[in-house]
Amino acid sequence: QVQLVESGGGLVQAGGSLRLSCADSRRTFSNNGVGWFRQVPGKEREFVAGVNWRGDNRGYGDSVKGRFTISRSNVQNTVSLQMNNLKPEDTAVYVCAAARGAAWSRRSDQYNYWGQGTQVTVSS
Repeated sequence: QVQLVESGGGLVQAGGSLRLSCADSRRTFSNNGVGWFRQVPGKEREFVAGVNWRGDNRGYGDSVKGRFTISRSNVQNTVSLQMNNLKPEDTAVYVCAAARGAAWSRRSDQYNYWGQGTQVTVSS
């Protein structure tokens, strides 16, 4: 069973950068697409970025395109999210998820394993 653990969140000033990491403690998600979502209380969960099992196909939410980059290492069983030029509206809990199949999806119902999330706070 996939168990996902996120790390790398924190407090950063607007314009700064953070790098989030999602690790699969059971070393089993190398055949699955992986997505990052973010959640703000009172708002719907938002798709941020996704990568397929091989790492050669990626997709991004419109609000982060050009600023965030998703990558993965199946050797290290990690998926990273490099976040640059952060804005206060990027403040959220960021959660990684393993997809049901090899591809990524913008739909949260296509993911069946979720981490606990890591808080990202961007101050103005």
